[in-house]
Amino acid sequence: MTQTPARPVPKYDIPGDISVDDFAAQAEEWLATKLDRRPPSAEQVWGEGEFDVSVFHAMTFDVERAHLDKLLSWVQSKAERGYHAITWPRAFGGLGLGRSHSRAFGRLERQFMTPGVHETLAVTRTLIAPTIDVFGTEEQKERWIPPFISGDALCCQLFSEPSAGSDLAGLGTKAVRDGDEWVVNGQKVWSSGAQFSQFGELIARSDPDAVKHKGMTAFIIPMDLPGLEVRPIPQMSGGSSFCEVFFNDVRVPDDVRLGDEGDGWKVALTTLGFERDHSEGEGGSASGGTWGKVLATANAMGVVEDPVIRDRLASMYIQTRVESLTNRRAADLAKSGTPGPESSLGKLLWTEGMYQMSEMVSSILGAKLIADSGEWGTFEWGAHVLGAPGYRIAGGSDEIQRNIIGERVLGLPREPKADTGPWKDVPR
Repeated sequence: MTQTPARPVPKYDIPGDISVDDFAAQAEEWLATKLDRRPPSAEQVWGEGEFDVSVFHAMTFDVERAHLDKLLSWVQSKAERGYHAITWPRAFGGLGLGRSHSRAFGRLERQFMTPGVHETLAVTRTLIAPTIDVFGTEEQKERWIPPFISGDALCCQLFSEPSAGSDLAGLGTKAVRDGDEWVVNGQKVWSSGAQFSQFGELIARSDPDAVKHKGMTAFIIPMDLPGLEVRPIPQMSGGSSFCEVFFNDVRVPDDVRLGDEGDGWKVALTTLGFERDHSEGEGGSASGGTWGKVLATANAMGVVEDPVIRDRLASMYIQTRVESLTNRRAADLAKSGTPGPESSLGKLLWTEGMYQMSEMVSSILGAKLIADSGEWGTFEWGAHVLGAPGYRIAGGSDEIQRNIIGERVLGLPREPKADTGPWKDVPR
């Protein structure tokens, strides 16, 4: 069974009361010794470098593994100075500083040529590690949080099932208590990065006699347990970022249970809250392209003077600014450490922004979007157009986000439900 890597907690020479300006100056000096700077307005230099606007990775297993290894190496390099976990307590290897310090480092890091991004690393560091901080015992926090935030171990989400996607509370993977262990049977699907992960956050049905939101329990399980099988799913955009995960009498020790028995729904909602919160981004390049790349594409295609195109570009820029400001507001409201329902608005704006981007580049490029002529920065947009719709479902569909906003933010009446009885009696 996978053992959590042990990394001694380092001591840093960065004081806990350092000002943001002094912190940024030290960080910039350190970054300059590790990475090359991005050229000014690098996104708008047409025809130079790699043009990647894909939403999901379209790589072979070996290529994606190598890409992930580069990212892990960079996170571990940052861990030597605590820059990987600026707001985390020093007991976990972080610096114990504020969000303003973290945002300052993020702005600086984006000025340098970083290895990029990968969803599995983001899930581990920004979704599951904070969830463990909320629900884990002190021993679990010490065991899992340091290696998860430093990139020494990766963790995937084992949430969705073939018949329980947006209706996650209807999941049916069973966990049956057997002494100091649980026996798990069932199937998960759309588990991003499961093929690369050493651990998984599992939500399973532990009490079929309870109503569907109450009878679940959460675990942080090793992914090499006997009876657990991972199968990557080929995607239409290329690559196999998602996986099916099968459980056949998998025995899970009770000491990896996260939270109390029956608290699985609370754990899942907390993780999903972090997933929908886009207020704190990693310092790498943005996944799925940016407004700057859309503008560069419009300039290269010679359509930027078209009044309709200009109007739509302006609308798209406004969308990105509103999204940024909304996420900043959500971050201020989430100072307690757990994002609230306001993060659903940020998630909606994000997916709507990607939809606008797809429509915009489709209008700009026309046939060049679907014909690989070899012209730089054109056919590559197809990976965005094919991948963007996935995020209207991932992390809770747009319809689910609107329900959350309506009921928990605006205080509207709850949507009528017909499945309020015991889970075992709900038609499926």
